[in-house]
Amino acid sequence: MKTLYIDIETSPNLAYVWSLWRENIPLDRLVDAGQVLSVSWKWRGDKKVTFVSDHSPGHRGMLDETHAALSAADLVVHYNGGPFDIPHLNREFLLAEMAPPAPFQQLDLLRQVRKQFRFPSNKLAHVSTALGLEGKVKHSGFDLWVRCMAGEASAWREMEEYNKRDVVLLEELHDRLGGWLPGAPNARLHSGDETVCPQCGAGDLRREGHAYTQLGKYQRWQCRACGAWSRSSTRVSGTQVRSVS
Repeated sequence: MKTLYIDIETSPNLAYVWSLWRENIPLDRLVDAGQVLSVSWKWRGDKKVTFVSDHSPGHRGMLDETHAALSAADLVVHYNGGPFDIPHLNREFLLAEMAPPAPFQQLDLLRQVRKQFRFPSNKLAHVSTALGLEGKVKHSGFDLWVRCMAGEASAWREMEEYNKRDVVLLEELHDRLGGWLPGAPNARLHSGDETVCPQCGAGDLRREGHAYTQLGKYQRWQCRACGAWSRSSTRVSGTQVRSVS
């Protein structure tokens, strides 16, 4: 299974406002809509991290390369990418008159963190450091985005470092969460091997009792690599249900 970790950075919307507090901005005050400024991604297990941006290779080149990466992926992993990164990219593809990327499955780690745990904050910076990871790269604040939009080369170098680190951190967090990701795409379907862990794809499973349904008993397994639980698809024993005519 080809797993892609991806993260984007966007520019802010620019609008005329009367107040800095609790003001709804009508469309006729919108001066300029924000857009994707940069995209970074890496493939699982690969040390290379790609960074493309408005600065280089330019907006269309950024979209072309991102579209190709998404189309090559079986699984795309992100943090809040379900409601943010992917819809932003889809809008950009549509505006550029590009066809949709090839279909891919998604794993939103923020959604999983919210569902499974209760951290004081679900921000990537907090969750990652709470779990003993190095965390995000610190940046110079909102001014970094302003300087990038102004075309400042040093700002783009800082943005590249920041964007790339987020992608590396995604893979680290994915590994750290391990077996705590129920409902993640099934690695067995891609490998065709039922003896591997459905979550991480490792082949180091140990028998741990049985799982039961209303109709059958199944061998239960736990992965020694990530700790995930699974069961065999073939029943050890069970009952037959016959229709009554």
